[in-house]
Amino acid sequence: MSDLRIGPDGVARCAWVGDDPEYARYHDQEWGRPLHGDRELFEKMSLEGFQAGLSWITILRKRPRFREVFDGFDPAVVAGYDASDVERLMMDAGIIRNRAKILATISNAQLVTAMAPGELDAVMWSFAPAGRRRRPASFADVPATTPASDAMSTALRKAGFRFVGPTTMYALMQSAGMVDDHLVGCHRAEG
Repeated sequence: MSDLRIGPDGVARCAWVGDDPEYARYHDQEWGRPLHGDRELFEKMSLEGFQAGLSWITILRKRPRFREVFDGFDPAVVAGYDASDVERLMMDAGIIRNRAKILATISNAQLVTAMAPGELDAVMWSFAPAGRRRRPASFADVPATTPASDAMSTALRKAGFRFVGPTTMYALMQSAGMVDDHLVGCHRAEG
């Protein structure tokens, strides 16, 4: 049970939430819930890419500003960004100012806009494992990557997407509800 934490509200949650109210809200309302839509999954892919090497709470706290400066992660708008947009984003202290990640987000948006509507959603969800798997009892039971996240990463990289490594894609699969890694005993654990 050490991998669970009872919050001030008396609710058992995965311990990674800690005492942060924003993390608790994210855990309860977003993490592990099925997320669909090309724009929504493009945003998730982009933010997971920006998160690489950082803590997720850092990205979560900066997400409102990311959404503002990346035009709501509308792939059609982001795909049209030019060098002046890159410099604008590099000057914005409200986001992660990493040129490679900014350029990857723009490039990834261009790839999304070249796809048919709904295609990014269909491609990403095609890697969601079928059927139920055993719910993890502890953090030790939660993998960093899986064969499904490896395959998703390989397919996306082959299509030209960047910052979509297997660990990043497994984090996306968790957050977008393609897998459910809420621990046994967590109030969000289903079945």
